[in-house]
Amino acid sequence: MGSCYNSTVVAASADDVWKTIRNFHDLGWGAPVITSLDKVGDAASDQPGAGRVLNGLFHETLISLDDENHTFSYSIDDGPEPVSKSSVSNYVGSVRLCPVTDNGTTFVEWTSKYESADPAAVGEFCNPIYVALLDALKKHYQLK
Repeated sequence: MGSCYNSTVVAASADDVWKTIRNFHDLGWGAPVITSLDKVGDAASDQPGAGRVLNGLFHETLISLDDENHTFSYSIDDGPEPVSKSSVSNYVGSVRLCPVTDNGTTFVEWTSKYESADPAAVGEFCNPIYVALLDALKKHYQLK
């Protein structure tokens, strides 16, 4: 089993960051990494089963969303190599927010686990995307 782990600290409260990222159908904060998001299906953006296609390539489904604990998880159902459905199975990504109480910032943790014949290739592909998304989230709050 392969995995990815990335984290950062965002200069905003956990409640504020959660309001920004909890909508599965809105990654406006993720530009320029995310250039397009197409909603798939009828499920609301905060309901398990909500689907999206990112940048015309990554097909994802919301698995869980927990407002109290500021967490959500999703699957990657298909995408470009090395995360295509023929190369990866059981891909689950999770995002968790934790308040940093001494200064009002937020620790953001983005993890994933997956099965692949080449887990290193998946990690080499996905980790830079997560780093860029976390950087975009930090910049989103620096611009406010």
